[in-house]
Amino acid sequence: MSPLLQTFANGSALGYRSRGAGAIAAYESIATVSVGSGGSSSVTFSSIPSTYTHLQVRAVVLTSTSTNYLLGFNGDSGANYTAHRIEGNGSSVGAAAFTGIGRSYIGFIPNTSYPSTCIIDILDYANTNKYKVSRTLEGSDVNGATGYMTFWSGMWLNTAAINAVNIVPVSGNFAQYSHFALYGIKSA
Repeated sequence: MSPLLQTFANGSALGYRSRGAGAIAAYESIATVSVGSGGSSSVTFSSIPSTYTHLQVRAVVLTSTSTNYLLGFNGDSGANYTAHRIEGNGSSVGAAAFTGIGRSYIGFIPNTSYPSTCIIDILDYANTNKYKVSRTLEGSDVNGATGYMTFWSGMWLNTAAINAVNIVPVSGNFAQYSHFALYGIKSA
């Protein structure tokens, strides 16, 4: 069997071991943010240590208005990001690409009464030899009315190590009960 096929066969390329040996990656909680009654115009995780292989943000997001929300790094909001989107709502699909934007798109809140949930992976965040890539799986049910699932990918066109992650809504604020958790991922 070729080395590539063997890698997929034993599960190591997928981030787990298929023979019951346990996970290859270890997740460690770094910080959490719960938005209080006053809302918040942004959520920032700062002073992120460079001791992990990847970062992951898990979030339940409510906003004060129907809006997209965005991901930025190290306080950079210049036109140094790209994003791609593939979305489906059960009856149609869509796709889009964005370049030269101030932050990468990572989600959309279609209705302020229902949360969006997302998992954001930030890959090789401390590697100073490459641009930084993120991928997000995000969606919302909207209580049975036109729910959706979206896959986003983004790139920060900068080789600096990431030491701060900033998440902002395009308009309005993050509403009370929004919750964001940052994890560091260590490879075995």
